[in-house]
Amino acid sequence: MINPSLYQINTRVWLNKLSQKFGCRMTLDNIPDDELDQIANIGFDWVYFLGVWQTGIMGQEISRTNLGWRKEAMELFGDEFQEDYICGSCFAITAYHIHENLGSNAAMLRLGDRLHQRGLKLILDFVPNHTALDHSLVQTNPDFYIQGTQGDLEREPHNYIEIELPSGSQIFAHGRDPYFPAWPDTLQLNYGNPKLQEAMLVKLFNIAHLCDGVRCDMAMLILPDIFEHTWGIPMQPFWADTISQIKQQYPDFIFMGEVYWNLEWELQQLGFDYTYDKRLYDRLRAQQATPVREHLYASIDFQSKLARFMENHDEPRANAAFPSRAHQAAAILTYFTPGLRFFHQGQLQGWSQKISMHLCYAPQQTTVRNLERFYYQLLDCLALDIVREGNWQLLECVPAWEGNFTWNNFIAFTWEEKDERLLLIIVNYASEQGQCYILLPFESLRGEKYRLQDLMSDISYDRLGDKLISRGLYLDLPAWGYHIFDIS
Repeated sequence: MINPSLYQINTRVWLNKLSQKFGCRMTLDNIPDDELDQIANIGFDWVYFLGVWQTGIMGQEISRTNLGWRKEAMELFGDEFQEDYICGSCFAITAYHIHENLGSNAAMLRLGDRLHQRGLKLILDFVPNHTALDHSLVQTNPDFYIQGTQGDLEREPHNYIEIELPSGSQIFAHGRDPYFPAWPDTLQLNYGNPKLQEAMLVKLFNIAHLCDGVRCDMAMLILPDIFEHTWGIPMQPFWADTISQIKQQYPDFIFMGEVYWNLEWELQQLGFDYTYDKRLYDRLRAQQATPVREHLYASIDFQSKLARFMENHDEPRANAAFPSRAHQAAAILTYFTPGLRFFHQGQLQGWSQKISMHLCYAPQQTTVRNLERFYYQLLDCLALDIVREGNWQLLECVPAWEGNFTWNNFIAFTWEEKDERLLLIIVNYASEQGQCYILLPFESLRGEKYRLQDLMSDISYDRLGDKLISRGLYLDLPAWGYHIFDIS
């Protein structure tokens, strides 16, 4: 599937909301058809059910007693806060089977069938770097984990923990990346142990039986050079052979990697179908057009495998992170570029409160109607064949007159179909009004008069094709202004 759209659902929170709505306990088996129909009818291709795996009591206790996580939850709910709203991080996994509160593996297979009937693919989590503290492997295979010394525990008590085993107490490292404090509800897996790698491959095969793809949490942490830099332990490469073996049995299985530190291309070369495009997100947050445009100079082979997002479970809500008009302009640039279009539950409604991964409940949030209308229009446009299967091209913008530097705030590109239909996307990504000419290098426009109809508004213009080619299209747009022109 080319340029698909993905919808991320916080499964635990969503099922609890549905339980409150319908007055009965909701699991993966009794989600109403209307709820699934709504997701399919909006125009999504994939659904990412976040946080479905079994978690344990130790993770729950740590989440409830961690001062920072507890404070975040109490501020979110205010006077309505209850202890059982904190259920533990869904990334502190004790087993790769469906959480007992959500259903069963068989229920997940039945849900997958219902999604497939609606043309939707199912994505689930794979957390390769770490497990929960009370995962069974800690007791049965402690050598699968990074272990420490008493000196490590005394020097870095936030990075190590002592756990009682049948053979006596042992010190283990918490899971972490090299630039941040450890996750205290996890233990770090040791990829220097070949037997651990074999065990993780088996777990991935078990997951692949239940779904159409995985979102791999912090996928770059188990690249050999990153792992050795973090832990001082050499390891054999994991991803390339693992992905190859999974795809031999499940040829259409999808790997999406959460990846940072400019390692996106490297993971794509190892077999990942999509990698997070955090760089575009950060440049859009900075609200400067030039770095965004420079990012889009990259080859189409690279860009078409990027997962573009405005928010996800790790980032702030887009409606809180971006001013209103800048939010819409950034969304146009995010979702009309090639690659996977990644949307987060509540984003379409303009929710502004981020929900921690330690929570199973969330407060009611207000829908921002004008933003909701904007997103539904945007999704209608993304459903067009030209934006899904056409050819994408970045265009050149030039000054409207000598000395006018606002042209540099414009970003423009086209989608083109084989029948020469054109979609022209233009954004003035700046907090000031701007003017420019956009050069349209399409000889097929000669000799005809064209209508430019904006698909996001009632605006339309008639222009001669010869002038569009020879001089370009003149534009004068307000701050954060944009057009999506269907040229016919």
